[in-house]
Amino acid sequence: MAIGDGPGTEAAVEAARASGARVAGRVSLAEGPGRLAMQARLHVLTLDLPGGEPDAATIAALDAAAAAAHRHDALVIASCPVDALDLVASSLEGVRAALLCEPTLVDRVAAFALAGPPPRTLHDAARDSDQRRLRQLNDEVARIAETLARLARTDPGTAMLGSQVADRAPPYRAVPDEGEPAIDPADVRAAIRARRMRDQFFEGDLFADPAWDMLLDLYAAHLEHQRVSVSSLCIAAAVPATTALRWITTMREAGLFERHDDPFDRRRAYVGLSETAITGMRRYCAAVRRAGLSIA
Repeated sequence: MAIGDGPGTEAAVEAARASGARVAGRVSLAEGPGRLAMQARLHVLTLDLPGGEPDAATIAALDAAAAAAHRHDALVIASCPVDALDLVASSLEGVRAALLCEPTLVDRVAAFALAGPPPRTLHDAARDSDQRRLRQLNDEVARIAETLARLARTDPGTAMLGSQVADRAPPYRAVPDEGEPAIDPADVRAAIRARRMRDQFFEGDLFADPAWDMLLDLYAAHLEHQRVSVSSLCIAAAVPATTALRWITTMREAGLFERHDDPFDRRRAYVGLSETAITGMRRYCAAVRRAGLSIA
């Protein structure tokens, strides 16, 4: 089922057919809630949303999509401009959803892969490549989660640093967390600025590391007692927004990110670090400082 008014809806239908899915129908945003209420079966729902101040049709379509996804255990593939990300992320919390921001056709086809493999009669190398990319992303996040979890539970004095295999100093008792040197958020922000300066001299894709960029941004915000919206975190990732959204989803599934609602505005969703990620980042930064190095 495809819902939307703009050209993105045509692209969603094209992506569905390219992935081998059967399109049950296409309706406008205004017609969406009524059609979803009558739908007997639903596997994947695509939703193409406009930017700017949301109107009643957009809000109603999002609410109906969330309800239908719960009812049918369906995947919602929602595409929107950057300025609508917070509303969409907040409205689709708790359902299976793939959020896309100004996506390419490849992005859309990759999102359909999350719904499970459709029937295929021919080998599709492009789709296999998309699924490989998703598996690689999951593997990378799992590695980061394992490293942060290890830092969170081990003696920071024995953490791996730089090219060292391990600290060669004799073992000693771990100091309490309150004994660790205080981390200045300005140091973390300086590391973020230094990472962005590389893009002035080299192709940005050479150093794309969205998981670490987002971890640094969220840790600095944690130290500053600030909240970070989904759209702001996508900007901090320094990669296309659709790629950043996939990383955010995977980092949440890995237990590193947590989502927080704004109690005063349903159109805004915030992302923060989990306790495991906070402890791991704190001990990483403390270990770097003890070694006389800069956060990078």
